[in-house]
Amino acid sequence: MSCKSEPLRDGATLIGPLSDVHYLDVRSLDLPRAFTPLDIWDRMMATGLPGLKLAFRLRDRLAGLAGIRPIGGLTTKRTATPKPGDMLDFFTIERIDDEEMVLIVRDRHLDVLISVLTANRRLTITASVHNHNWLGRLYMIPVAPAHRVIVTLMNRRLARQLAAEETI
Repeated sequence: MSCKSEPLRDGATLIGPLSDVHYLDVRSLDLPRAFTPLDIWDRMMATGLPGLKLAFRLRDRLAGLAGIRPIGGLTTKRTATPKPGDMLDFFTIERIDDEEMVLIVRDRHLDVLISVLTANRRLTITASVHNHNWLGRLYMIPVAPAHRVIVTLMNRRLARQLAAEETI
């Protein structure tokens, strides 16, 4: 299994036309068998990354100084099968099916869309952001590299878990 950043793949939903996207990150991972996007989300959230809770607390504290609402971070458990319109952590589920889960956050500073695509035994996580103002751009200065690191680490851990399952 390989884990890498790559050009945009067909099928991933973006926050808008590519010309209006101010931040784009695509991370992919070959899967040993078929999974739904929700299966992948649950596996990735099952155990948090070291330091991630602290990073979200720091983000909430600093962003709060600028009047940006807290997001609280990512949870490791959910109680029901989500559907469009439901919240999954701080994201609203815009669409969910057997191949793609589209998560969105919109506010006055920026719009964020995360696409979790699992077509053809390949996981592709695409983050796209449209900034509305200078605060959105400023916010993305630390968030962009942090997002790349977080998704890369989660993909690597998932790859190791899936490889271990295949050898059992």
